[in-house]
Amino acid sequence: MKELRKKTMLTVFFMLSAILIAVLVFVNVRNYAREEEGIRRSLDILEDRRAFRNGRAGEGEGMRPEDVLPPEDTQGPEGQRLRPHDLENMMIMDYEIYTAELKDGAVAAIYDHGNASEDFDAARAAEEILSKESGDAMYVGNLYINGYSYRYRYMESIVILNRSGISRKLLELLLQSLLLFAVLEALIVFASRRITAWITKPAAEAFERQKEFIADASHELKTPLAVIMASADEMSAAEEDKKKLEDIRYEADRMGRLIAGLLNLSRLENGGDRAAYREEDLSRILEKSCLSYEGVAFEQGVSVETGIEEGLRLVCNKEEIEQLAATILDNAVRHAYRDSAVRVSAKRMKGKNGVEILVINRGDPIPEEEREKIFERFYRGDKARSRQENRYGLGLAIARRIARNHNGDIRAYSENGETVFRITLR
Repeated sequence: MKELRKKTMLTVFFMLSAILIAVLVFVNVRNYAREEEGIRRSLDILEDRRAFRNGRAGEGEGMRPEDVLPPEDTQGPEGQRLRPHDLENMMIMDYEIYTAELKDGAVAAIYDHGNASEDFDAARAAEEILSKESGDAMYVGNLYINGYSYRYRYMESIVILNRSGISRKLLELLLQSLLLFAVLEALIVFASRRITAWITKPAAEAFERQKEFIADASHELKTPLAVIMASADEMSAAEEDKKKLEDIRYEADRMGRLIAGLLNLSRLENGGDRAAYREEDLSRILEKSCLSYEGVAFEQGVSVETGIEEGLRLVCNKEEIEQLAATILDNAVRHAYRDSAVRVSAKRMKGKNGVEILVINRGDPIPEEEREKIFERFYRGDKARSRQENRYGLGLAIARRIARNHNGDIRAYSENGETVFRITLR
């Protein structure tokens, strides 16, 4: 259930975050495009106006004779004047913009069209443009970087627009978007938790009912089972009934182990015994588990080889880790080919606060479609063999739950003739 809640919350969180990011990106991109279009339009307007006034009306799109107003305010070359408040200037009044008239390849005059600032040197900008351009050019540039945009008419004029105010506005909007993103992300986390709780509530209730049923049923079965076992032991039956009594004891014993496994799994799915968590020497626990299984391995014609890093310490439940190690070792030994070795290694994970344990054997490979199924409750790959060995398919399910209760997991895969169980604990 914990995994379901986690995946659901992450899904909701990423969906809402993606929508928020898309909206903020759209706003910033749209604003950037609008400012860029405004710069291009302003540069075109000033160049068209200058071209018309100099007798090249055909080069100015949409220009009419009445668009040129009588000279009045600003002194230009050869007695010509530019009015700072005509229609075109009104259209670009929000920008700091200049026109540099050229003569013989040099700047002859500079005209400003409103909003001029003392910290911008239009003459110097014009000289820089002349030094690097060798023909007609339009340059807008990155609007987030303070600088200038221009339109250069070769050997005739340069229209220059100071971008400092535009850059400041765009950066302010970007910063506001980032701050808004941070605030809304916190709200999204809260909303994701509430939505997750609402979505998973029916599943959580069903899961809790299932766990309660397993625990209650297991407890209820323990008493009659104990009575059956005690009665079978005390009965003095005739010779012909001894076989029946042995069958009763055998099946009752199997049922007892199944009930114990179900109760253990139910306890672990509820988080286990957190009060029993202590900092333990994991290296020593693993070494001891491997040593205890050497006898079992010898009977199977298998050896156990270890490569466990010393001094591995972990906050854990010692009994649960011992059970985890015993389950994985037992599985590896029983499925290994005779005259082969089961290799157990453990080391500190690089760059992470955790331990990686590998249990490797040479045996029949695990089919790819079963690599997750083997960790499901009651799943048995070889049902006939599992029945003979009194196995119920709970061992690996319990082992994975122990690993996950220790903030880790178990994965199994087969490659190059070897089967590997990779266990992570944190």
